[in-house]
Amino acid sequence: MRILERPNTLPASLADDLDLIAEMTADFARSLDIEETLRIGIAHISTRMEAEAASIFLMEPETGDLVCRACWGPTDVSGLRLTKGQGIVWRAVNRNATELVKDASDDPDFSHKVDANTGFITRSILCAPMSVRDERLGAIELFNKKGGGSFDGDDRRVLQALAASAALALINARQATAMAEQQALKRELALAADIQRAMLPPARPPEFPIHGINLAARGVSGDFFDVVELKDGKLAFAIADVSGKGMNAALLMAKTASLFRCLAKRLDGPGAVLAAIDAELAETSSAGMFVTMIAGVLDPATGTVTLANAGHEPPLLCCGAKMDRIDDGMPPLGIVPELFAQGCPETTLQLNGGALYLFTDGLTEAGGTDSMLGADGVAARLTPHRMRPAPDRLRALVGGIVEDGMALKDDLTMVVVEDCRTAPVMNRQYQARPASLAAIRRALTPALERLGCPSQMVPDVVLAVDEACQNIIRHAYGGGEGELIIQVRGDSEMLDIRLIDFAPPINPAMVCPRDLDDIRPGGLGTHFIRSVMDEVEFLAPPPGAGNLLRLAKRMGMGGL
Repeated sequence: MRILERPNTLPASLADDLDLIAEMTADFARSLDIEETLRIGIAHISTRMEAEAASIFLMEPETGDLVCRACWGPTDVSGLRLTKGQGIVWRAVNRNATELVKDASDDPDFSHKVDANTGFITRSILCAPMSVRDERLGAIELFNKKGGGSFDGDDRRVLQALAASAALALINARQATAMAEQQALKRELALAADIQRAMLPPARPPEFPIHGINLAARGVSGDFFDVVELKDGKLAFAIADVSGKGMNAALLMAKTASLFRCLAKRLDGPGAVLAAIDAELAETSSAGMFVTMIAGVLDPATGTVTLANAGHEPPLLCCGAKMDRIDDGMPPLGIVPELFAQGCPETTLQLNGGALYLFTDGLTEAGGTDSMLGADGVAARLTPHRMRPAPDRLRALVGGIVEDGMALKDDLTMVVVEDCRTAPVMNRQYQARPASLAAIRRALTPALERLGCPSQMVPDVVLAVDEACQNIIRHAYGGGEGELIIQVRGDSEMLDIRLIDFAPPINPAMVCPRDLDDIRPGGLGTHFIRSVMDEVEFLAPPPGAGNLLRLAKRMGMGGL
């Protein structure tokens, strides 16, 4: 019996077709400019399939029209636009099927307009849609088989394969382009966020009377705050919230911040500053955009604050256990400039040892529509943190909101203005761990010197506080992590140092020095503290704290 062997070679025409498909697929996959690749590819396709002319139509996403993006042959129809349903190309796209028209003159969908305008005579057409699943991207159209013949079924299959390859390549190229654009946008947003952060005032020591915090909901923020030191020793400050979100709000924020920084140094009072900013925004800002803003001036020498409010959240004045809302104000900036023609009313208030809190609605609206924090919620959440230094107080408040899972749907900004006349000369928060002790010692020495503490007394006081801090770390926190606040006050008569921790409350009766004859480890540090300081006592801790240890020393030479 004779065994017939299968040929190990393909017919030349089929091999050429497969080579063309493989070549075009590779070109599409490598291309960084897909439309340029389509222009080169249409020439290859036309030559291989012996077409007199060819064109590639892509669907325009904005209009839904088919537009010729590449062509080959004696006439150039690049840019030709076909509205929906027009011609054989649209028929192929709508049906998502290859159209083989052997006699174009007999086809009811064939339009003679192009031939009439170019002088080209169309006899036959082969048109394959470019599609991926249900997404229609365009079509490849061939005209007139050379030599007077007509396209056939083999030509249909080859063009279908090429159109499918081109469609996948186009999808991949568009996705790659979209990813590149997204990455570029991310880089631009990151750069914009860096620029915005650079516009915020620099961090200042905890004892400085004004501090703020800004948290952007979307990378770039429509909120800002600022502090400007004036020549007479006073401090101008502001907080603002631009309507809307995204880049437009960020740009308007940058403009408003720049105006404030410039005008605060030139104009007399926050009311005049807001009126001038309103006039500028009314002339140049986009329609429908506005700014809510509070501007103020603090006189640190008297604890007096002068405020002007343009449609912003009413600030809270905290004095002792009392919280008052400051409700006076005008409409937002940039809406009705006539209202600010005579300036913006000002309110004067005394801090009286307390603090003024200003914030944007990103704070009061945290938590969502059904459970917004509100001004009362802000006041309640401030209470456990009021003994903290101002920067840590703001971080603790905002951090608690985030930790509790309350959604931040808007940018969040908060500013605190304090009466520095009654503030400690040192008010610092540290991590309760041995690594913090060196920083504590470094901060204590200049604070004691500012109070006029005799130089002979300073080293012993620093060592006593160091020993007390070690006891808190070892015993109150048991070597674990925690926080420790150190406050230093004083006058010409008495030095007052307070150590506040957040560990479980201890029994003061259990904290006592051992007899010096008892050589067992432990207890001698307490003896040293009591030998240096004139008074050592545990006081009732403030709300939210665990323990409060007071160390006092008479400042006269007799206290040595």
